[in-house]
Amino acid sequence: IFAAVAAIILGFILGLIWGWGIQPVKWVDATPELLNADYQVEYLRMAIDSFTANSDTALAMQRWQNLGPTAEQRLEEIKTSPGQQNPTEIETFGKLMSAANPPIQPETEESAGMSPSMKYILIGLLILVFVVIAFFAIRLLRPSISKGSEATPAQQAAQHAQSAQKTDYSEMGLATPITQSMTSYVSGDDLYDESFSIESPAGEFMGEYGVGISDTIGVGDPKKVTALEIWLFDKNDIKTATKVLMSEHAYNDPSIRQRLEAKGELVVIGKQKQVMLETETLQLLVTVADLEYGSGPLPPSSYFERATLELAIWPKTDNG
Repeated sequence: IFAAVAAIILGFILGLIWGWGIQPVKWVDATPELLNADYQVEYLRMAIDSFTANSDTALAMQRWQNLGPTAEQRLEEIKTSPGQQNPTEIETFGKLMSAANPPIQPETEESAGMSPSMKYILIGLLILVFVVIAFFAIRLLRPSISKGSEATPAQQAAQHAQSAQKTDYSEMGLATPITQSMTSYVSGDDLYDESFSIESPAGEFMGEYGVGISDTIGVGDPKKVTALEIWLFDKNDIKTATKVLMSEHAYNDPSIRQRLEAKGELVVIGKQKQVMLETETLQLLVTVADLEYGSGPLPPSSYFERATLELAIWPKTDNG
C-alpha cells in the first residue's frame, strides 16, 4: 500500500513539474473573445471611439471580429448604457458592422472544440493510462492482500487449540477439573505466552497458570523454540511451581540443560506425556495432546513446529 501511495504522489509531483516548469501552457496572440464581459465592453467602446476618430473600416471590422459571437451582445449593452459616448456614433458603428459582417453564429461544441477523431484518441489514451496504473497498483498491493488473507501463526495456534478434543476426566473416574484449557504453540508465534485465571465454583480467585517460551535454538526468524515453561501460581503458596518441557535434543544437550535448570524441573516432551505441578492447594496436570518437530538444517527433534497442551486444574486434597 505504501508503495502504491508513493507512486501516486511521485506521479503527481512529476506532473506538476512538467506542466508548470518544463512545458507550461503559453498563451500567444489571444483575442478579446477570451476576456470577461466587462473587459469586452470596454474593448468595444475603445473600438467605437477609434473608428469615430480615424474612420478605419478595416481596423474596426478586425476588432469587431476579435470579439467573436459575443460582439452583438456587447454592442447592445453599450447602446443601453452609452455613458459619455455619443449614441449616434454607437448606432453608426453598429450599422456598419452589421452590413459588413453577417451575424456570427455561436460555434457548436464540435466546431469550437477538437475534432471527434482527436476526442476518441484522447479517450483511448486516458483508458490506457488508467489500465496501466490499475495494473501496477494491483501488482503492488497483491502481496499485502495475499499476506493479509493468510492466518498468522498465533491465529493458527488458536485454531488448533479450539479444534483439540478435551479429556473427559469423569469417564476416567476422576473429579471434574475446576478449570480446563487447551493451548497451542505454532512455529512463528514468537510472542507465545498463554495465561489463565483459576477461580473456585463460587467465583473466588485462587491463582493463575500458563505456558510460555523458555528457550530457543539456532538463529534467525522465526525463532526455533526448543523448550516451553509451564507455571502454576497459588495465592496460598509463596512459591510458583514451574517445569520446563524440553525437546529431545535440548534435553540431551548438557549446555542447554545447565542453562535451564534454574527455571525448574526439566522434562523431555513427548506426545501424550503427562506432567504434574503442585502447590499448597492446587494441582495442574499437563497433557501433551499433540507434538510435531520442525525439520531443517538444525539437529533432528531439536525444535517444535507445533505443540498442543491440555491444562487441567484440581484443588489439592488433604491426602495429596
